[in-house]
Amino acid sequence: MPSGGSRLEEGAALVPTENSSPHKEDLSSKIKEQKIVVDELSNLKKNRKVYRQQQNSNIFFLADRTEVLSESKNILDELKKEYQEIENSEKTKIKKYQTSGVANQWQEVPASGIFRIDLKFSSISNSVILKLYPWKYISGENVIKECVNSLTQISANLPTFVSVVENEAKLYVKEPVVPLNMTLPQSPFEIHCNNISSVPPMRETLEVFLTDGHMKKVVQQFIDVLSVAVRRRVLCLPRDDSLAPTEVLKTYARKANVAILFSGGIDSMVIATLADRHIPLDEPVDLLNVAFMTEEKTISTNCNKKRKQKHHCETPSEKSSRNIAAAADSPDKQFSVPDRITGRAGLEELQAANPSRIWNFVEINVSLEELQKLRRTRICHLVQPLATVLDDSIGCAVWFASRGMGWLMTQDEMQSYQSNAKVVLTGIGADEQLAGYSRHRLRFQTQGIEGLNKEIKMELGRISSRNLGRDDRVIGDHGKEARFPFLDENVVSFLNSLPVWEKANLTLPRGIGEKLILRLAAMELGLTASALLPKRAMQFGSRIAKMEKNNEKASDKCGRLQVISLENLSIEKEIKM
Repeated sequence: MPSGGSRLEEGAALVPTENSSPHKEDLSSKIKEQKIVVDELSNLKKNRKVYRQQQNSNIFFLADRTEVLSESKNILDELKKEYQEIENSEKTKIKKYQTSGVANQWQEVPASGIFRIDLKFSSISNSVILKLYPWKYISGENVIKECVNSLTQISANLPTFVSVVENEAKLYVKEPVVPLNMTLPQSPFEIHCNNISSVPPMRETLEVFLTDGHMKKVVQQFIDVLSVAVRRRVLCLPRDDSLAPTEVLKTYARKANVAILFSGGIDSMVIATLADRHIPLDEPVDLLNVAFMTEEKTISTNCNKKRKQKHHCETPSEKSSRNIAAAADSPDKQFSVPDRITGRAGLEELQAANPSRIWNFVEINVSLEELQKLRRTRICHLVQPLATVLDDSIGCAVWFASRGMGWLMTQDEMQSYQSNAKVVLTGIGADEQLAGYSRHRLRFQTQGIEGLNKEIKMELGRISSRNLGRDDRVIGDHGKEARFPFLDENVVSFLNSLPVWEKANLTLPRGIGEKLILRLAAMELGLTASALLPKRAMQFGSRIAKMEKNNEKASDKCGRLQVISLENLSIEKEIKM
C-alpha cells in the first residue's frame, strides 16, 4: 500500500473501497487442479488402476476408475457453479455502481503524513486500518489529533472495513517544508505600493520593483533555489554516455531525454530557461504544446490592436501581434489556439537566448473524434476518482500533451514526431503558491492579505489530492515520469518563508500582480516578453474547455467521465461475444 503522499511533490495514494475476494482466487486455483484430475482420469485406459487418498491420511486405497471420474466431474461442476455465482454477484455490484451514481471505488489520500497498513492483521480481520504518522508542521501537543480530525471527511466516505486512526505511540514525521508565513503588513498594504501603482502596467512596472535592493536579492535567491530544483530533475535520469565525441556532435540525430509541458506562459518559460542551464548542450529539449480543434475564427489583427490599447499589459510585444496575425493566415488555423500562439512566441524567445540549443517545438493537434475515443478508452480511468468538468479538461489536455505525438518543424517542413523523453517537467505549483488564480484576486479584494494567506494555505493543503495524483497517473500512463520543480521541498520552503506581498501584489493589474516574484525572476533571466503574459489556464489556452458543451461550469460533475469501469468493459465484451 503506497503511503499517503510522503512528499508534497508526489501524487496522492489511493485506497480501495471494495473488499477483494481471496475466496474467488482460491476457487480459481481449485478449478484448475480439478480440471487436471478429470483430464488425467479421462485419458486413463480402462485396465489402469486408480488409488484414492483417504481424507486426513497418507494411506491410499484402490478405487473404481469410473466412480472416481464421475465424482471428480461433479466436484468440478460444483466449483464452477460457485465461481460463477461470485462473478454474477460482482457484475451486479458494478451495474449498481453504474446506475446509482455511487462514487468511484478509489479515493485520494491527502499528503498529511505517512500512512501504515498492517497487511497481516488485515488478512486476519478482513479490515483495513490506516495508521497515520503526521507531519509535524505546527506547534502544540494536539498535532496528531488535529491531523486525524482532518481526515474525517475521507473516513465518512469509506466503507465500514476501512478506518483511519492515529498511531498508538503518537509519533510524527518531521515536516519537509517550513510552515507558510501568514504575517500581515504593519501598515495598510496599499501604502507599500503607492509608488508602484502609479506606473503603467508595462515592463517598466517590473523594472521599478527590481530597483529595490531587498526585492532584487529575494528574486535572485528564488532563481537560485528553483534552478537547483530543475537541475535535480533534468540530471537525475539515465543517459547514453557511451557515445564517442564525434557521435555526440551529431545533435540533430540525438533524442531528447527531457520534455516540458509548454504553453509559452511564464511558468513553462522559466522552467525551460533554467533547464537550458543544466541539460547538456548537445541534447535537444522537447517542448510539448497541445491544441484542440476549434471552429472559432482566430482573433483578427484589428481586434488585437483594440485589445492592446485597452489592456496594454496583456500584449507584451509587437511580435506577439504579428504572431496572431500570422496564425490567422495559417492553413492549420483550426489549431491556432492561444497556447499555440504564445508557445511559438516563447520558442523564438528561447532560441534567441540560446541559439545553440535545439528546441523541438512539438505541435500536438487533437480532433474532437480522437479526444472522445481516447477519453472513453484510456483517460477517464486515469482521472478517476476525480470527476469534475475541470478534471476532465486538464486530465485530457495533460494526457495528450505528455504522449508527445505531434508535428515538428524541421528544415522548413513539418514532419511527424514522437517524443521519447521519459521525464516530463510541468509548472504545476506556481499558481497555487504565488496567487496565480483569479480566485486569489477575488479573495484579496474581499478579505485582504489575511484572506489571501488563507487561500494559499488551502491550495497547498489540497494540491496532492486535487492535482498531483491525477497528473501523475495521466503522465505515467505513457511510461513517463512527471516532475514538478515548483513543488521541490526547498522551493516550497523558500516561498513559504516569504511574506505574501513579496510573492504577489494583487493591487497591480492582471499580468503583473499575480506571481510577481516569478515575473521578476523572468525579467532577470532575460524573458522580457513572457514576463508580462497574464495567467491563462491550460483548459482555456488549449481550447479544450467548452469544446463539447458551452454551458458547463468547472466544478460541475462531468458526465463524460461517468463511464463504465475497466471491469465492466470486459463484462460488456463477454456479453457481446
